[in-house]
Amino acid sequence: MNKPNLHTVLSPKLLDIYDVENSIVVIIDVFRATSTIATALYNGANKIIPVDDVAKCIALGNATPNSITAGERDGKVIEGLQYGNSPTDYPESFIKGKTLVLTTTNGTKLLQMALNKNASNVITGSFPNLSAVCNYLKQQNKNVFLGCSAWKDRFNIEDTLFAGAVIDQIKDYFEIHCDSSLMAYEMYQLHKNDLKTYIKSLTHWHRLAQYGLEKDMEYCVSIDVANVLPLYKDGALYI
Repeated sequence: MNKPNLHTVLSPKLLDIYDVENSIVVIIDVFRATSTIATALYNGANKIIPVDDVAKCIALGNATPNSITAGERDGKVIEGLQYGNSPTDYPESFIKGKTLVLTTTNGTKLLQMALNKNASNVITGSFPNLSAVCNYLKQQNKNVFLGCSAWKDRFNIEDTLFAGAVIDQIKDYFEIHCDSSLMAYEMYQLHKNDLKTYIKSLTHWHRLAQYGLEKDMEYCVSIDVANVLPLYKDGALYI
């Protein structure tokens, strides 16, 4: 039996050159949206509604019972929203049973793009839920696109590292003839034993460290600390 194909998309700007129809798209936004999504759901959030627009986020928050709105731009909570984009903002004592309406600069935009291109399944991935993502992909027997949210459409290393971590676990289940996947895999092999040290050299580390978010970013490369599978259906992410 032929194996399904796997590709790594290094930026939302590149998604248009791929045919993702009837495929699984994994939305990857390590610092910090998809790490926060996994954590909030792991800690008991009812669901997460990802939106790509601040006004829509506020309107949905007002219309949804027992919900909170969240989003940041440049490390600061957006005016009109209630909370930020850090996984540490959503312990079980706070988020359990609530709906989180979330907008982010990169990840929620890519998710909407994947839906608009008729992906059959959209999930979110991060190091905190690495195993759940890999187990799901192995079981589906469908083509997979690992979608890196990047930063304002520019390539970033942390999302690519996570793509490499996924490929490391599932490569025997897929045909992979994709240089970006090869690069991601080899990058992860180089740094998998010292992720928390390596990320301190990254551009996004320095950008977010200005806001005192170092512990957040270390959490975001901690494997399987929120090991659930956020799956998009009917307008929201559920587990």
